[in-house]
Amino acid sequence: MNIRIKRLTILIFSITILSGCDNSPNKYSNDIISSAHPLASIAGKNIYEIGGNAFDAAVAAAFSLAVVEPSMSGIGGRLQSIYQTQDGIISGIDASTEVPLNYKPLKDKFSYGYQTIGIPGVVAGLVKLQKENGNLSLKEVLAPAIKYAKEGFLILPGEAIRQKMAFEKINEFEGTSYHFLKSEGMSYIAGDLVIQKDLSLVLEKIANEGHKGFYEGEIAQKIVSDIQKHGGILTLEDLKNYKALKSKVVQGKYRNHTINSLYLPSYGAITIQILQILDNLPTAKSEEEWAINIGKATEIAYRSRKYQKNKDSLKLILSYDRAKILANNILKKEVTFNFDNDNLPESWVATIGHTTHLTTADRDGNIVSLTQTVGPNMGSKVATKGLGFIYAVTLGGYLGDYKPGDRANSHISPTLISKNNNPVLALGAAGGSRIITAVTQVASRYIDQNNTLEKSLMLPRVYPFEDSLWIEDHSGVKELNAELNIITNPYKMIDEIARFGRVHAVAIDSINNKWIGAADPDWEGTTKINEK
Repeated sequence: MNIRIKRLTILIFSITILSGCDNSPNKYSNDIISSAHPLASIAGKNIYEIGGNAFDAAVAAAFSLAVVEPSMSGIGGRLQSIYQTQDGIISGIDASTEVPLNYKPLKDKFSYGYQTIGIPGVVAGLVKLQKENGNLSLKEVLAPAIKYAKEGFLILPGEAIRQKMAFEKINEFEGTSYHFLKSEGMSYIAGDLVIQKDLSLVLEKIANEGHKGFYEGEIAQKIVSDIQKHGGILTLEDLKNYKALKSKVVQGKYRNHTINSLYLPSYGAITIQILQILDNLPTAKSEEEWAINIGKATEIAYRSRKYQKNKDSLKLILSYDRAKILANNILKKEVTFNFDNDNLPESWVATIGHTTHLTTADRDGNIVSLTQTVGPNMGSKVATKGLGFIYAVTLGGYLGDYKPGDRANSHISPTLISKNNNPVLALGAAGGSRIITAVTQVASRYIDQNNTLEKSLMLPRVYPFEDSLWIEDHSGVKELNAELNIITNPYKMIDEIARFGRVHAVAIDSINNKWIGAADPDWEGTTKINEK
């Protein structure tokens, strides 16, 4: 009898242990994605439902955005991502476009066309991110994007408008007009069904062969043949040798929180400098004070953009003690809105910024903040006939001057914010030079002002430009409750939707132990939650 009881006890104990291994408790009660297009968010949610994690969901959404929002990003573009694993490890992916080895700077400047095309990085970055961290197969993760391309999707009003804005330049290129204009030669309008069968075949090739499916073989040959035929310089060797790299993570502090962002090619160091300057200023007691402090901190930090490559300068940019000195200059009213925008790259002063951002987090604690872009609206305006994707602008001077082997830098700044090693906020933005200001101001609205995440994205933002402070002022945003003195602090009210960056963010509700998310109200994106 005692032996039978002992055996039964051992059996029950063994079953309990095995059951515990299979059903370990999750850190949080849900999974989440916030992205710039409803179909991308749905793709991420569907991936969660079949057992994918935050990395799988992010990659599925990113490939989907390449199909449904091609004016903003695509597999011919560049990507930067920062992430945190469930084990608390913070790292990043650098998949920026790269300057070909045979590049020679030209006297003429180009903002679009074959002469602007460098080595695409998005595919390498997404494949690396998913392979190293995902749960599912690449085929499963790419399935939503392939479906959207093969079966078609209804184009949203914003995307239709952006493609129409580029109509004349699209018409200059056979491949682009073939893929992005209707059969009668007109732009798509909102509600049209868009089918991209050629792009679906490219995505299937990537799903089956991974990195090599894009950077070697048939796809690579088609890319190079078309680009070289029309005066571009990309070679098969350039594509074959391209690798997505591990990013350098830079760190700072703000209101007892830790800020993690990415070094070049991202501008995370500038994001950190702004927040550290603000951290050395008293918490603003009014909207007027908040707007002026944010504007002046941004103006100071933006002067550092061109010095980030220098190691000594980078130390100063990231220095908390240096931020204290700069904050004191603001307190002493020694900083005015008079930033000189002359002789800067076109992308730094462009009135409209294009890019897309998504953020994911799962119940195990994995977090991904990912930004990808093709540069200006519709990138280079070039697509190869039979492939169906737009190439990013890398060369030609739009982003600045580069040498062979350089990677294109930009204001992209995916960011993770934590407190006592616990996640608080993950975010990033689209919007060119307003990416950093959108990230820092939403962080300030959420952490400093204790607004909800949704309200933090809705409240107006500011941006210092030339001799004044620009203030977001359009229908749909809460009015900036401030009475600025235009004599002492010149300002301009800007009544334009999406001009001040578009943020997609997730945060932790520590009381209910769940993720919450918000999509920028100036865009057409959504947040999707996958409950247990």
